Amino acid sequence: MVAFGAHGRRTAARRAGVASGSVAGRSESVVEWNPSVIGGRAVVLRRHQPQNLEAVARWYRDAELARLTRYSMRPMTGEEIERFFQTRLLSPEAVAYGIHERASDRLVGLTTFSALDPDNGSVLFHITIGERDAWGRGLGTETAELMLWLAFERIGLHRVGLSVFAFNERAVRSYLKAGFRIEGRLRESIQRDGRYWDEVQMGVLREEWQARRAGLAAAAGTASGGSER
Repeated sequence: MVAFGAHGRRTAARRAGVASGSVAGRSESVVEWNPSVIGGRAVVLRRHQPQNLEAVARWYRDAELARLTRYSMRPMTGEEIERFFQTRLLSPEAVAYGIHERASDRLVGLTTFSALDPDNGSVLFHITIGERDAWGRGLGTETAELMLWLAFERIGLHRVGLSVFAFNERAVRSYLKAGFRIEGRLRESIQRDGRYWDEVQMGVLREEWQARRAGLAAAAGTASGGSER
């Protein structure tokens, strides 16, 4: 995950103004496109706090999480984890959130955007559910839905992409459920468990997300999506 940078922040603020229907002369507030809290049904996304480092360090030392999400299986050192946390999660320039269970407010994971392309309106999505007892409960799917709301409704982007290892079938199912589509594969690009696996490329366009959201709202009789709390 990389920080958006000054050009990215200005473009995101400008896009957010367009997405929210702002009028000429309205100030471009960071809060508009990068809110500190995004609330969902079962999760709440909150900007990281310094005390989150302890949990993040524990997750990044988890061998199974590394197998599922990292290109290298080499354990990260404490210094590397702290540098990652300070510059890529805690930085005010980052679009990065801790994932909290709504019922208990327990921190269970993290999610970020990276590689913002302001000229073409695209970004990459990342997520880690670090607490194993939170796996398989739909928290990752809802987090992806909230981050898509942020990308399309607040920042005003055109496309969100991601990559996932083919053997991580639970993650692929979650992304599909959130609205992503499989776009291609990097064949045998990752080595795990004594063999080579494909890296699956997935993405969703703003109009696809809007159509899906409208369909879900019509089926449920109520609008769905992220809200700030």
